[in-house]
Amino acid sequence: MSGTRAAIRYAKAILSVAEDNKTSAKIQQDMNQIANAIASNPALNEVLKSPVVKLSEKTTVLGKLFSKMNPEVTSLFNVLALNKRVDLLEQIALQFNRLYDELNNKEQATVTTAVPMTEALEEKVMAKLKTLSSKEVTLTKIVDETILGGFILRVGDQQYNASVSNQLNEIKNKFITN
Repeated sequence: MSGTRAAIRYAKAILSVAEDNKTSAKIQQDMNQIANAIASNPALNEVLKSPVVKLSEKTTVLGKLFSKMNPEVTSLFNVLALNKRVDLLEQIALQFNRLYDELNNKEQATVTTAVPMTEALEEKVMAKLKTLSSKEVTLTKIVDETILGGFILRVGDQQYNASVSNQLNEIKNKFITN
């Protein structure tokens, strides 16, 4: 929990600096790149979180991987190294993106379907999104065959579950309780 709070504080600080320098959009792209790189590379994640790997080696890895980042981001690397908090980098990037979206009245939504979405289903999902959020919504599509049919829509902390597996579970629970 304290790691998350620290990540939020660092994210707020870099967002504040980026807003002052009018580079928040560029920093947001860098933070996306950092979050994606760490999430897609388990070895990098292990290196950053490992207590065995020396701090100097961690900063060298970050410097080489993210050499073309904005000065604010490289300054963040230096501050994290100085405070021995390099392990928070992924959380900071994710929190920065959340705060940036919040500041710009944007929101992320995720829709999970059993099969790739058709245009008709996408229209239904977008209509449902308009009832759930007044913000500009970016939709991420996930295919998960275990839901059998329908869709699961998640916007912020709200979830709308119209999946066949959920309906079957509800029927099963009714049989069990009766």
